[in-house]
Amino acid sequence: MGDMSSESAHLNAGIDLSQFYQVFFEEAGENLENMEQLLLELDIEAADDEELNAIFRCAHSIKGGAATFGFADVAELTHQMETLLDKLRRHELALASEMIDVLLAAGDALKAQLARHQGSGGAEIDTTELLFNIRALVEGESLPAPSAPATAAAAQPAVAEKHDGRRELELTVGPLDNPKQADNLLDLFKEITDLGTIEALDAGQPADGMRRFRVSTTSSDSDLLDLFTFHVSREQVKLAPLTAGYGFHYGAPGAPADTQPTEDDLGYGFFEDAPGAPAKAEAAPVVVEAPKPVAKAAAPKADAKAAGLESSTLRVSVEKVDQLINLVGELVITQAMLAQNGKAIDTGLYQQLASGLADLERNTRDLQEAVMSIRMIPMSIVFNRFPRMLRDLAAKLGKKVEMVTQGEATELDKGLVEKITDPLTHLVRNSCDHGIETPADRLAKGKPETGTISLIASHQGGSIVIEVRDDGRGLNRQKLLTKARERGLHAPDSLTDAEVWNLIFEPGFSTADQVTDVSGRGVGMDVVKKNITSLGGTVEIDSADGYGMSVRVRLPLTLAIMDGMSVGVGEECYILPLNSVVESFQVQDGMIKTIGGSGRVVEVRDEYMPVIDLEKVFDVPRFDFEHVSNIMVVVEAEGGRVALLVDELLGQQQVVVKNLESNYRRVTDVSGATIMGDGRVALILDIGSLVRRSRH
Repeated sequence: MGDMSSESAHLNAGIDLSQFYQVFFEEAGENLENMEQLLLELDIEAADDEELNAIFRCAHSIKGGAATFGFADVAELTHQMETLLDKLRRHELALASEMIDVLLAAGDALKAQLARHQGSGGAEIDTTELLFNIRALVEGESLPAPSAPATAAAAQPAVAEKHDGRRELELTVGPLDNPKQADNLLDLFKEITDLGTIEALDAGQPADGMRRFRVSTTSSDSDLLDLFTFHVSREQVKLAPLTAGYGFHYGAPGAPADTQPTEDDLGYGFFEDAPGAPAKAEAAPVVVEAPKPVAKAAAPKADAKAAGLESSTLRVSVEKVDQLINLVGELVITQAMLAQNGKAIDTGLYQQLASGLADLERNTRDLQEAVMSIRMIPMSIVFNRFPRMLRDLAAKLGKKVEMVTQGEATELDKGLVEKITDPLTHLVRNSCDHGIETPADRLAKGKPETGTISLIASHQGGSIVIEVRDDGRGLNRQKLLTKARERGLHAPDSLTDAEVWNLIFEPGFSTADQVTDVSGRGVGMDVVKKNITSLGGTVEIDSADGYGMSVRVRLPLTLAIMDGMSVGVGEECYILPLNSVVESFQVQDGMIKTIGGSGRVVEVRDEYMPVIDLEKVFDVPRFDFEHVSNIMVVVEAEGGRVALLVDELLGQQQVVVKNLESNYRRVTDVSGATIMGDGRVALILDIGSLVRRSRH
């Protein structure tokens, strides 16, 4: 290995390789994702030669690039992996479960090594035990003890534990656009008293958007990360053992009194002698989550390959795509203005102009759809991260679980994919922990000992529906009602099944009998629903006691451009999301009935639903005092329907969604705004908020 590194260094002398680093990191991330996917799909009893060859090629590609750029630790580990994989594909060794465990652990270690070289910092990854195990397997020896569990934990310094098992950790959060966002973590520890204690090490004064805390806890790192990521992004959270040599600057709270900045402590740059390997660096915080792909774009690319997209691709930053989408959005608004003004011309006199405007409208819509499709990525990117997580979790819980996925090619906006990942992760973990029974319990109930968790994605209208389904024990109606009453919630026996199932979305509600490092704290399902609702989505639960449970998440395909129905109230124009509109009808005398003195309802096909007068909700000024609104639009959201009273239906059109909160301030019952063809600003109504208003 030393000869290989020195040879590559000699060949690369005089050539600036830093310009190629990002490409290498992205390609290495793709190869690692692909390798993990293939390892999880391997049939131990009858391994496919082509799959083994594909895994070997992944390791070989990473080794070649690492050797070229001088990442000796990465090259050494992949070289040993290559040796084992080569013997497997030549049938000189028989594939065993412990080999897959070691290769998966090696993949995790590679991700941590690559992240360190890319600049995330951290101590050097210790792969001594991992290399020993691989060499032992190559020699045909059995391992003395399992080495598969959490490589991330094995790769970092041991955390000093007190006699009661309590650990002292340093929590680093950031960089954050709004550092006060980290204060939510302080509230989290106040709400969950048995989580431990937390105190700020920076006196509440962020440095470059970074916040630092001391955490004293008995909880596992994975448990802490699952809770923290409901408030801040997982990529922005780092946990490390609390050591004496920390502090962003001299005199920082919590820093040793005798710590003085020296010349050696100053920034050392990205590379010294070997790329990514600083000569003088103390052990820095290590990310404790399961190592992720190095580059954000790596996972989508890898999964695109897995879906069969072998054509040449062009790497473009997300910022450029977003800029293009914004420009197309402005073009859509300009085209709408031209179309609005074009209605006033005589098409007989200006036939060519009218024809040109029609062509512009058609081409603008085609361009808009083409540009929006750039941001659409397949759901396989989300789905492919679950088999490994489920495999480790099932082994930890002593359960046998099989994952089935459908509709991986279904596409969703990239921004939504990033936001839906954490809620789906929580739902899958819940299915494995609460839903699937132990093998003995399943056999006693006449079920196969291996449980099944299904992830299904499909397009329905202008939405995407993601379903998480399991064939486990399902929800017990009586147990939920009992738990709800213990917490002081209003839970009469007259509640429908759907209303009982929705109790699990109440804050702090948990059906677990005891708190574990997997679940039981009651933090999660309420946040899951809150996050999905904030994306304009809904959550529905269906369950049969003893047979399983299904959670259906419905989301809009994109948040940037939407189909809407424009309605007029007085001189104002409002937009209703088209996927929420059920029907519209003209009000006849006697249809609206008053109840309770102030509430009004309307009967539509033997169903009574609340009436909401938009004129009163938004205090719309009216100058034609004799006019009475006589058109109703039925809309639905969050499992409820309401009838909106409006003056007129103006039409259906695609609108560019502008964030009202970032440009103005938050407005109740309004989710955004858009610019109409005549230049007026129209508010986009929050149907979910209006439905909740009707319930109160």
